[in-house]
Amino acid sequence: MTQNPVIFIDGEAGTTGLEIRQRLVDLPVQLHTIDPAHRKDPAARKEAMLAAELVVLCLPDAASREAAEMMAEEGAGAPRLLDASSAFRTASDWVYGLPELTPGQTQKIASAQRVSNPGCYPTGAIALLRPLIDAGVLDAHYPVSINAVSGYSGGGRAMIEAHEQEGGPAFELYGLGLEHKHVPEIHLHAGLKRRPVFVPSVGHFPRGMIVSVPLHLDDLKGHVTTEDLHSALMAHYAGQDKIKVLPAEGSLSASALAGNDGMELRVHGSTHSRQAVLTARLDNLGKGASGAALQNIALMLGL
Repeated sequence: MTQNPVIFIDGEAGTTGLEIRQRLVDLPVQLHTIDPAHRKDPAARKEAMLAAELVVLCLPDAASREAAEMMAEEGAGAPRLLDASSAFRTASDWVYGLPELTPGQTQKIASAQRVSNPGCYPTGAIALLRPLIDAGVLDAHYPVSINAVSGYSGGGRAMIEAHEQEGGPAFELYGLGLEHKHVPEIHLHAGLKRRPVFVPSVGHFPRGMIVSVPLHLDDLKGHVTTEDLHSALMAHYAGQDKIKVLPAEGSLSASALAGNDGMELRVHGSTHSRQAVLTARLDNLGKGASGAALQNIALMLGL
């Protein structure tokens, strides 16, 4: 009988690492762990990595780069890597882990030695924009602006504690210096030629996310309609089980997909004003983090 593949999660005590670990329990894999007292011991971590077929890095960016370099020194004996940080999402020698990005992306992930798990906000933005640019209905030079709201669970310990205490903030805009670390990722993988304006925010709810992109239809090539945008998304995601293109709605709740690994895309608009709003709704910890990681793990290990 073939032995189940061994996975080591470096950084399993964090939010994403814990969720991935919980989800892996029901899959045909073996989880390799180390004593919590040695989680920051480089020698112990290296030994644990080399004992695995696949290492999932759930670390801050600098620590992920250090771990990747450590494994690069092992040459052909190194395990495959799936990185959940933002350290390698624009790196040319890492495969971007959004299987639905292009028709051949699933195969690239399945055969890759190193895969970078997408960010939560970029997952929604890229899922909306890339198909429209590839289909020619949205020009890559269009001045894209992206607004997004997320649950507080993806913001780290300080943000979680601030929201879970009595009198926590109801709503916060952040990243107003317009240099959010997700911008290069969106810029590259959406296929944009012009840097997008990205304004993230956090609501007073634990999980869920909506990414929205407003468009002036008269500024697009040809007499593009909301139906054209919807059709382009439908064609791109036909047959996909994680991403669904649905009819427009009058309102959306950001937390509706909490605990779900899917994503919903919609095109809302006004025929009279010739304006549209693209929306992507997902769970920031699901398709935006650990759910995406599970999808990539399954592809990389052929599960």
